[in-house]
Amino acid sequence: MNADFLTVLEFWEREKGISRQVLISAVEESLLSAAKKAVGPARELRCIIDPKSGDIKAFAKLIVSEKVVSKHDHISLPDAKKIKPDAQLGEEVEVEVTPAGFGRIASQYAKQSLMQHIRRAEKQLIFTEFKDRVGDIISGVVRRFDRSDVSVDLGKYEALLPNRERVPTEEYQIGERIRCYVKAVENGPHGPEIILSRADPRFVIKLFQLEVSEINDGTIEIKGIAREPGFRTKLAVYTRDEKVDPVGACVGLRGQRVKNIVRELNNEKVDIIRWEPNIKGFLTNALAPAQLKTFEVDEANKRVKIVVGEDQLSLAIGKRGQNARLSSKLTGWQVDIEPEVVHRMGFEEKVAEAVKTLAAIPGITQEQADTLVHQGLTRLEDLLQADISDLSGIPQIGDQAAAILEAAKAEAARHRLKLGEDSAG
Repeated sequence: MNADFLTVLEFWEREKGISRQVLISAVEESLLSAAKKAVGPARELRCIIDPKSGDIKAFAKLIVSEKVVSKHDHISLPDAKKIKPDAQLGEEVEVEVTPAGFGRIASQYAKQSLMQHIRRAEKQLIFTEFKDRVGDIISGVVRRFDRSDVSVDLGKYEALLPNRERVPTEEYQIGERIRCYVKAVENGPHGPEIILSRADPRFVIKLFQLEVSEINDGTIEIKGIAREPGFRTKLAVYTRDEKVDPVGACVGLRGQRVKNIVRELNNEKVDIIRWEPNIKGFLTNALAPAQLKTFEVDEANKRVKIVVGEDQLSLAIGKRGQNARLSSKLTGWQVDIEPEVVHRMGFEEKVAEAVKTLAAIPGITQEQADTLVHQGLTRLEDLLQADISDLSGIPQIGDQAAAILEAAKAEAARHRLKLGEDSAG
């Protein structure tokens, strides 16, 4: 057992970085209960483990007495002098009280205690090492699945990628190496746990910080992010340096920087948007390439109503409303997008409008205008091209044809005169 025990100590010391002396001290404490059962109610009982041999021994402090009333509390002077030659009456002497066969019983307690302490010490190491790594990206290997949660091997430790932090479009295979964002180190029911994420928006922010040096050094600032994991992300960037194009810097030469990030995100679409303090400009950038016509801004309720052409509506809203939804999250404003209402006149409305136009010409009555329109003469140009015989042949017009044509020519002359005056002006 001693050799096995020492081998276990060496393994955990080497693999987990837990000091051998720390482990031995913890096991020695647990051995007291075993020693008390084997030795009895000994006074100030303690157990030690030889770090070299692994031998387990029990010691008690006994009082040197002339008469031994209780073997658990007293030792005779002659016996005490064998241990400590200068022992005196009333003095305390530490005596080995290891019972026969104690090693076997103690070894069972030692192994059990060792494993319990190792688990506690390992979890404490997890907390100590990873509490300052929250917000980092780390790489690990998929080890197993617990329902939809994924256990990821980080080398010394194991972390958890919960189902809620997975990207719905991603599937992982055992043995596959994945990169994750360290979201938290939580004290769960079984001790500290490293919680990983691939769905958190901060995972994308960290990827940009690693890929784009201008973000990392503070030249470019990430003003906001909105993400639907696996589908689309919108990132708003800004810089005070007029010489730097924040969008171009994030995209990179020939798009290489953003391509690297999109590859890591398994082809999730990433929109990089120039941030602006003005909400109209910001939303114009966020909803591009859709062309926006008008804005109604409600500052008090942080709500914007945007009107777009009918042909731009689906582009502005996006597939399943995603573009509008992400733009709303990105800006922090409620965004309502509506199509422009275009009034299209029906046949009767067109006829009434034509009648009104002709009736407005001095010399043509409402009844005459109505008759002319129903005969196909709907515009002033149509009258100017008509012959007097064409109009006089219409029963309701007859001998009024000449007067109507004169009125049309006079109206045309007035138009030409007005155009001349406008040109001269």
